[in-house]
Amino acid sequence: MESYMRNKFIFYGLKSPERRKSYHDLIKLEKANKKIDWKFLDQAWADEHREAQYFVCDYLIALEKYLKFEDIDHIFNYVKSKQWWDTIDSLIKPIGNIGLRDDRVNDLMLAWSKDDDFWVRRVAIEHQLLRKDKMNVKLLNAILENNLGSSEFFINKAIGWALRDYSKTNPNWVENFI
Repeated sequence: MESYMRNKFIFYGLKSPERRKSYHDLIKLEKANKKIDWKFLDQAWADEHREAQYFVCDYLIALEKYLKFEDIDHIFNYVKSKQWWDTIDSLIKPIGNIGLRDDRVNDLMLAWSKDDDFWVRRVAIEHQLLRKDKMNVKLLNAILENNLGSSEFFINKAIGWALRDYSKTNPNWVENFI
């Protein structure tokens, strides 16, 4: 696992099914509380083992309906630390789901799409993945245009991913954009 992640993080060595099974009951209990325990999540995120950050991502995805716009500032702290594609691509899900409920996310993602930190820009590019007919096409267009011409692999990969995903819903728009 460490080698696959280019030795950027240390791991306990738990594979995903085993890892998720280990905290399944805990997340079930947390759902019953109907609120996000940020202190607990911060403690988990601070752990040096990568599985702890995966737990935080899984927790936020599982409890996404309890997240609100104001929680994005907290998620942003996770986006800005221990950065790599694995957690970044998981943190897009709760942010994207908040965006379906709160239009303020649109302006925030447009601002993030111009951030100096390419991982922040990647979140902006990817946050609408899998939206299909709920895609804010004007926002997608603006975010993608803000990132065209980048030499950063992870930005170009995100642009391709966003276009490929939306092409399944609106291939004509994607073709015209390209």
